[in-house]
Amino acid sequence: MAHVKNTILAILLFVPLFSIHSTSAYAGADPFSAGSTRLSVIIGNGYAFNNSYVLIGVGAAYFLANGLDIGLDYEYWTGANPGIQKISPRVDYVVNTRSSIRPYIGAFYRRTMIDGFPDLDSIGGRVGLYFISGKGIYFGAGFLYESYLDCNTAKYASCDATYPEFIVAVSF
Repeated sequence: MAHVKNTILAILLFVPLFSIHSTSAYAGADPFSAGSTRLSVIIGNGYAFNNSYVLIGVGAAYFLANGLDIGLDYEYWTGANPGIQKISPRVDYVVNTRSSIRPYIGAFYRRTMIDGFPDLDSIGGRVGLYFISGKGIYFGAGFLYESYLDCNTAKYASCDATYPEFIVAVSF
């Protein structure tokens, strides 16, 4: 559980850096407004098959309405075997707090491809905070819960997972 402790510490360190912005600090367009597009970089740490992985990924989304986006993310897990790739359609809602800190909640479906194993499908949710730093750039920190469908516990240690996420995104 050291990774959860480290994640909580990182979130606590992020909040003071970005909470000093006032509403006027991002007087330009709201990055979560209808018609905006999001491009993101996903960097993290994951655990599977008793191994620790570094995960990297990219994502894109389009805001259908203020605060409501639909998107697609791709992750590549590296640093251990077997190789893992994930693709995730998603929907998120960002609450307009009229400040530089915005809570978010979302849901996703995920297809996981694992070298040497059958593909897995999962569903899950995410919750966290976005920190707007200015001119459409924002950071996110939160947690995901994922439940694998038709999971065989004889092959996998667990069919559910909870883990942290950190996001750097640009909206335009």
